[in-house]
Amino acid sequence: MLPMNIPAAVAAFLALSVALVGGVTLTLERANHEGVELSRLREIDRARHGRILQQRPAASSVVDFPVEGTFDPYLVGLYFTRVKLGNPPREFYVQIDTGSDVLWVGCTPCNGCPTSSGLQIQLEFFDPSSSSTASLISCSDRRCAVGEQSGDSLCSSKNQCGYTFQYGDGSGTSGYYLSDYMYLDAVVGNSVTANTSASVVFGCSTSQTGDLTKPDRAVDGIFGFGQQGLSVISQLSSQGITPNAFSHCLNGGNGGGGILVLGQIVEPNLVYTPLVPSQPHYNVNLQSISVNGQTLAIDASVFSTSNNGGTIIDSGTTLAYLAEEAYDPFVSAIMQTVSSSVRPVSSKGNQCYLATSSVSEVFPQVSLNFANGASMILRPEDYLLQQNSIGGAAVWCIGFQKIQNKGITILGDLVLKDKIVVYDLAGQRIGWANYDCSSYVNVSTSNTGPTEFVNMGQFDNNNSPHYKPCSLLLNMAIGLLLHSIFFGVLLPSFL
Repeated sequence: MLPMNIPAAVAAFLALSVALVGGVTLTLERANHEGVELSRLREIDRARHGRILQQRPAASSVVDFPVEGTFDPYLVGLYFTRVKLGNPPREFYVQIDTGSDVLWVGCTPCNGCPTSSGLQIQLEFFDPSSSSTASLISCSDRRCAVGEQSGDSLCSSKNQCGYTFQYGDGSGTSGYYLSDYMYLDAVVGNSVTANTSASVVFGCSTSQTGDLTKPDRAVDGIFGFGQQGLSVISQLSSQGITPNAFSHCLNGGNGGGGILVLGQIVEPNLVYTPLVPSQPHYNVNLQSISVNGQTLAIDASVFSTSNNGGTIIDSGTTLAYLAEEAYDPFVSAIMQTVSSSVRPVSSKGNQCYLATSSVSEVFPQVSLNFANGASMILRPEDYLLQQNSIGGAAVWCIGFQKIQNKGITILGDLVLKDKIVVYDLAGQRIGWANYDCSSYVNVSTSNTGPTEFVNMGQFDNNNSPHYKPCSLLLNMAIGLLLHSIFFGVLLPSFL
């Protein structure tokens, strides 16, 4: 979700969504709207996260945050995690959002904040007076000055460091900053579990507007994964708790889920492109688009970064958006490729198609081509959305939307799903690889010396995650065996 420093005209198009080098992992659970199964998942989490010890995590630790959600706008339309804040700790549901910087939660009292959620979660409000370790951030605090440099904080006449955010979908929130403990369930060394905590600055929301007030997909707040000074990633990495990197692999299936890692996932097929320097968001240099192997006649300047334009990677956006000069040639190329196989229809202004066979057999492969020769390969399911069925034929619509006259391209969850995406902030680059995000990934657990890997996977029969440091090849083999035993399916073909 992008703050409002992108021009206001873009707002209507943006959906509200929200090698681990000594890192933190956030494991995404499968979203499920059946109350019984969701309750069972919560029981599993409580058993696994039951012990809370206030201690500093050791180097090369892995920390797990269970997360729920899916990209599908007809089911959830966002991914969200749980964070534990305060003393005694309380748990809050927050959307994962790479398009903003700050972690904030609703506080008491709060004007316009929803009190119930259609996601079948219990909403909570943080009360600073109920936490023995909470402290307000004053305007003279250097951390407030860090936020002011990036536009993430402002000062009031009461010498209180606060904020006001306007997001691209027109929603907004305002409040003040405080410092308190965030609790991290860490796995240290040879699978030894130790619960840890770290002091972080986060926002305490006292007012919400727009879609943030609606209860249908309400959560307690937003977890900004941007790279500015007040982001939790920047705070934890500056304290030496985590590396300056994170990765995610978001499962695009109906159950959702996946893995989110503070650190770097290790995968041999990853390709990297540089981040555009000195940008508030994760801007990359998109150079061309190919459909069915044919490069489209689009002027490369359409994708250039200037005046808040360019190409932005944002997990807080549900769909994907193309600049007008790129959208029309893109849709035209798709239509020419499938004209004899499907029947085009229009649905609520969107270009759609009636298909009686699998879209993977009919629609072409698309390639987004970035600087340094890094291409992102999109299957039809990565740019199409199934809406409904008519007379036995499925209605598939172009999931990319058009942004007029602004020169902005935004790659949201529609494109990011079913891929490992690595945000190497220390190296100022982003990498990706197509992947089965319901399976295992490997992450590095060492800063120096020989690299070891820990396998991040599903729960076993003892309701514990599989943390087994070993060589990459052996770990992948173990993952294949365990996955086939417990789930009856195989890992991706890269093995």
